[in-house]
Amino acid sequence: MILYHGSKAIIESPEIRIQKYNKDFYFGFYCTLLPEQAVRWAARFDGVGYLNVYCYTPDDRLRVKRFADMSEEWLDFIASCRLGYPHDYDIVEGPMANDTIFNYVQNFVDGKISREAFWELAKFKYPTHQISFHTARALTTLSFVKGSEIRDEK
Repeated sequence: MILYHGSKAIIESPEIRIQKYNKDFYFGFYCTLLPEQAVRWAARFDGVGYLNVYCYTPDDRLRVKRFADMSEEWLDFIASCRLGYPHDYDIVEGPMANDTIFNYVQNFVDGKISREAFWELAKFKYPTHQISFHTARALTTLSFVKGSEIRDEK
C-alpha cells in the first residue's frame, strides 16, 4: 500500500514527535492514502513543501485500530486523544478531523456544542483519510520511496 506524508522536509526516516497540541489520534507519524490531502498538509503555511511517499507493509503482530467512517466511537476516541489521553494502539486509521471538523471536535470537547450539534455540522464535509503510527515498531512497516517538492499555486 502506498501512503503519503506532507511536510516541510523530505523525511526518509519517520519518527514520532511530541507536539505542542494533541492530534486526532494522539502523538504519532501521520500519513494518508490521498496524495492531494498530503499536498495540502505540505503547503498549508506558505505554499511550498514536500510530498513524501512510503510503502506500507502491514504487520499482523501490531495492534491496529480502524475507523471506517466518522462514528460515535471515532468522535469519542478523537475527543479522548485531544484531551491528552494516550491509547495503546501501534497504528490508528480513519477519517481526519480536517480544519472545519477540527473546530467542531474542539467545540464538542470544550462542551460548547452537543454531540447532536457536532453530527449536524459534520455531515456535509468531504471524506478524508489518515493513518497514524504510534510506536517504533509501527514505523518499521514504512519504507521510504521518494520525496518531491510541491508548490501550491493558489
